Amino acid sequence: MELALAGGKIAALCAVGGGVAAIAATPVVLSAVGFTSAGITAGSVAAGAMQTAAIANGGGVAAGSLVALCQSAGVLGVSGLTQAAIGTAGAVVPIGAVELVNIISSVL
Repeated sequence: MELALAGGKIAALCAVGGGVAAIAATPVVLSAVGFTSAGITAGSVAAGAMQTAAIANGGGVAAGSLVALCQSAGVLGVSGLTQAAIGTAGAVVPIGAVELVNIISSVL
């Protein structure tokens, strides 16, 4: 029972859907964990990450660190290049899932 529609269209549909969903979800997820346009929300996951990063770096958050990049994205939004990377990653995951289902179903 292979998951395929004429020429693998189901994988293509999953890839497009995954890419679009990943791009759309990024600002929502950043805000939900505390990286907002107003700064890092007190008591949030982002605040904990910032505290951990600051302790690890001797009192400050290093420029270019994951916390700094997420805060920048929370304040300024996500750039086009970053959206492309996020969309690509979001597209790859569902394709892998479809292929995994195909492999498992061919073995069973």
